[in-house]
Amino acid sequence: MGLMDQMGQVVGGLLSGQGGQNPLLQAVTSLLGNNSNLGGLAGLVQAFQKNGLGEIVNSWVSTGQNMPVSPQQIEQGLGSDLLKQLASTAGLSPQDTSSQLSNLLPNLVDKLTPNGKIEAAPLEQLLKLIQGK
Repeated sequence: MGLMDQMGQVVGGLLSGQGGQNPLLQAVTSLLGNNSNLGGLAGLVQAFQKNGLGEIVNSWVSTGQNMPVSPQQIEQGLGSDLLKQLASTAGLSPQDTSSQLSNLLPNLVDKLTPNGKIEAAPLEQLLKLIQGK
């Protein structure tokens, strides 16, 4: 099994093994795509850094231990408008969305940056794998 297969299984398992059928995971993969308004994974990291959560998000990118993030910090990092958009796309309340993202994002960003840096090509491969394309 290749690295991308392993990462796909890990990410799919993060949301009860639902993989590509989970609407929140689909919304997040769309958000992390390089064509999103956010600017992909790099844009997500920059948003958290800009909103005072640089230490937390940098721990997810680095090869060290991931710092936890609270649902309130997810809203702070993403902004309430983007959080509401993700919630609407996933069919969840903003509170449920931020709660689930507080568990998902640290692991997802960590798995997408195995060498401690953001690389576009592995992200695109992982997104295709998760979305079943």
